[in-house]
Amino acid sequence: MTDRRDFIGHGGQPPMRHWPNGAGLAVSFVVNVEEGAELSIADGDECNEFIYEAVEPVEGEIDLCMESHFEYGPRAGWPRIRQALQDRRVPATLNACGRAIARLPWLAQEAVADGHEIAAHGYRWERHVHMDAAQERKAIADCSDAIAAACGEAPVGWHTRSATSPRTRDLLQENGGFLYDSNAYNDDIPFTVPGPNGPHVVLPYAFDTNDMRFFNRGGFVFAEDFSRYCIAAFDRLLDESAHAPRMLSIGLHLRIIGRPARISGLEQVLDHVLNHPDVWIARRDQIAHAWRAGLDLPVWNTR
Repeated sequence: MTDRRDFIGHGGQPPMRHWPNGAGLAVSFVVNVEEGAELSIADGDECNEFIYEAVEPVEGEIDLCMESHFEYGPRAGWPRIRQALQDRRVPATLNACGRAIARLPWLAQEAVADGHEIAAHGYRWERHVHMDAAQERKAIADCSDAIAAACGEAPVGWHTRSATSPRTRDLLQENGGFLYDSNAYNDDIPFTVPGPNGPHVVLPYAFDTNDMRFFNRGGFVFAEDFSRYCIAAFDRLLDESAHAPRMLSIGLHLRIIGRPARISGLEQVLDHVLNHPDVWIARRDQIAHAWRAGLDLPVWNTR
């Protein structure tokens, strides 16, 4: 049987020895910027988003409650997250929806000034799985254009909300503008797929080390729930990285971790990671470049 799925990955033989400066573990903090791109009848969309602090669909009418919940992120959540990263000089990747950045260019510009990467997260905050090729090609272009207009530079990274289409990765590679995508959840280490302009890097993302678990009975209630879980993942991967390189992705959202009772969870994780100087904290574009550059190094001997 020929299987289109890959259940083996690197098979215990990753194709590079270590991260820059000899680090075994790369840590990626990802700040998702979706506010203003959520589906909203008020914006002419076909329906309203219904997942926020509550799950409460409003059909056929403008949902002012939902809109207010999403407004919290830029107004109150981003300043807290920004300060936590600034105070510790930690670089992050902002996964930004194009329509959000078109409405919040100041937020993207603040992030760039702080040294963060702006990556693409779709034009609207939506899945691509049911799009046809023309729709998806336009969504990718619109998102890239909005980020370039706000930041002066087009994004090189992409991450679709949850389900992609079977052609998403091919469309990202059409013009050679995207170095990597994060549309995978299948490993603790990057991998590459063939591309027209050289290896296309896939940086797996994670839904467990992610503040989304504060929502929808996800298991996190207190700030310490988030920090304990992420720190446990960090400690385990750090131990494993003595034998082979590892990568940890920690997902954040303005309207979630930016709440006053939750922000200390992020601060605790940051402080714990910074207590280990042999770890590489990096933007995702830096990780993707390092992975491609390291492919010519001798294979790590795990035996």
